[in-house]
Amino acid sequence: MSKVVTFGEIMLRLSPYGFLRFTQTDKLQYTFGGAEANVAVALAHLGVDVSYITKLPKNDIANAAINDLRRYGVDTSKIVTGGDRVGIYYLEKGASQRASKVIYDRAYSSISQANIGDFDWDKIFEDTKWFHLTGITPALKGNLPQICLEACKKAKERNITISCDINFRKKLWTSEEANEIMSSIMPYVDICFANEEDAETVFGIKASNTNIINGELSLEGYKEVANELTKRFNFKAVAITLRSSISASDNKWSAMLYHDNNYYFSKEYFIRIIERVGGGDSFAAGLIYSMMNNMQVQDCLEFATAASCLKHSIEGDFNRVNVDEIMTLMKGDGSGRVQR
Repeated sequence: MSKVVTFGEIMLRLSPYGFLRFTQTDKLQYTFGGAEANVAVALAHLGVDVSYITKLPKNDIANAAINDLRRYGVDTSKIVTGGDRVGIYYLEKGASQRASKVIYDRAYSSISQANIGDFDWDKIFEDTKWFHLTGITPALKGNLPQICLEACKKAKERNITISCDINFRKKLWTSEEANEIMSSIMPYVDICFANEEDAETVFGIKASNTNIINGELSLEGYKEVANELTKRFNFKAVAITLRSSISASDNKWSAMLYHDNNYYFSKEYFIRIIERVGGGDSFAAGLIYSMMNNMQVQDCLEFATAASCLKHSIEGDFNRVNVDEIMTLMKGDGSGRVQR
């Protein structure tokens, strides 16, 4: 299969064990994660030739992050070295009515200090068919908005399909900042990913008759959102994940895809959550995989939604499921019975 390139920041993740709170634990477990790295690992598990691009310092923490990517089959050969530190994020996993909590410690990380000349996009994009990025990377500011824009321009010159997950993070930038920067990037994007809130928060496009807090999502409202996004930025497709949060432990999960002036809706899953982080990234990876394999449009959406559903059962940022497991759920076997 043709190569996919993803670009962003991989971080050290520190979490209390289980569902302990920061204030009650004396031990933290470490793993690695980050939206674009999550997509890369998920694609590698699906057998895709995928390369991950970032900038990391020359130290053992960075080496551990690179080794973690390599163990899953992600190409790390074009990662740039330099700077002083790996970004960190702390995650306290929520349960029942207590929400999960994220604390960032990523200021002055190597990628946030990157220069425009650090990345040779002509070399990076050799033999590439798909480029994926998210709104998290330009939100780190510095030169990254310009770097992301340059990458998109280079990809477009090579006729590479570009996908972007809006992925708004209020702890990184304001809605006004996000609107200005993302509005310059989006005209180069072919496939746009968003969740229930992104379009409204960043672009002021609100789904009517929807209340995120109460878990009331209007399907007709999201048709309007996808249509308006497409009119504004000329996307080839818009994918919106639809999460109805009953609590931190229980969600309903489905998705919508707007493609060629048609609206497609997936089946809805009731999820008992083991791990919330990475759900949207696994959806993006599933859609990229299915589109690259020329599945029917409805099957593309069902495959991506099933992949993401399974991710909620796996601890850590990375989705560690294969095509057969996704297809089994996609075809209706969600019983969870032991496979012998």
